Amino acid sequence: MLRRSFYPIIAIMAALAVSALLILAAGRDPVVIFGKMIQMTFGSDYGTGQIMFRMTSLIFTGLAVAIPFRVKLFNIGGEGQLLGGAFAAAVAGALLPEQTPAMAAVIIACLAAMMTGGSLGFLSGWLKIRHDVNEVISTIMLNFLAAAAVSYLLTSHMAVPSTAHTPDIIAQARIAGIDDIADIWRKAPANFSMLLAAAACASSYLLLYKTRFGYEMRATGLQSEAARYAGIDTSFHRLAAMTAGGAVAGLGAANLVLGYKHSFEAGLTSGLGFTGIAVALLAYAHPLWIVPSALLFGFLEYGGLAVNAYVPKDIFMIVQAVIIIVVMITARKS
Repeated sequence: MLRRSFYPIIAIMAALAVSALLILAAGRDPVVIFGKMIQMTFGSDYGTGQIMFRMTSLIFTGLAVAIPFRVKLFNIGGEGQLLGGAFAAAVAGALLPEQTPAMAAVIIACLAAMMTGGSLGFLSGWLKIRHDVNEVISTIMLNFLAAAAVSYLLTSHMAVPSTAHTPDIIAQARIAGIDDIADIWRKAPANFSMLLAAAACASSYLLLYKTRFGYEMRATGLQSEAARYAGIDTSFHRLAAMTAGGAVAGLGAANLVLGYKHSFEAGLTSGLGFTGIAVALLAYAHPLWIVPSALLFGFLEYGGLAVNAYVPKDIFMIVQAVIIIVVMITARKS
């Protein structure tokens, strides 16, 4: 177990070595580039806020993978679940009456997002336990289905004329930005949905490791046949895990829609669901380790953009891929 805890560090070091070679191949000094990257991210108030914003979304999509992984199901539908949840939150937030109390408006919009994402997760879980459809295949297909449905509803019914976005949500449904309350991360999109992300991690940990339900869920993943023999309803736990994963992915709308854009627009989720897979794998699907893993990937994403004038940001996409490959190799040997 102690040895396994070093595997993420090994993966990160290997990725840094590869990135240094790629930066050299691009004709730049890796030390200079990494220095600029740190300076323009954690060395900058605005840059830090950008990382926190990206980290928040990645926590939600990382948990969407981590929770089903505990029952040995691989949910790669976080992209579609987040997309559907973001659209649902935007529509719900825009249709609410102006006199809706602020707390109620935020809760309603979040519930709409969670129900939409959870429904997609539930459907994949139901196909798995009822018809033995591989969840990888079903979640891939549901990603396409969600994208097509949202695109149709947006362009044909919900878009503001001559635009590609929905109407703005009402003011009461908006989550305040960090810089609205505190004098940090000014003009960055970081907002108080960070607290929801932290609560989601803590709640997932407590559920999985401190309750009987979580014990039964983990037992289902470790040895399904033995769990069934002990009287555990393994089908129910698989269905619950996929539904919970989808709901958490949908809740990512709180960061993107309620706390940032205040509407839904095409391209809003921009691959966050797929990056969430990498976040969960690096964290070995542990809810608490999702936080530093999401922080790392948020840093790589924004850091790559920050130094794009010096080296291609694609280098840091390769870094993410190397991290996951090394994690998977070391996990198989553990």
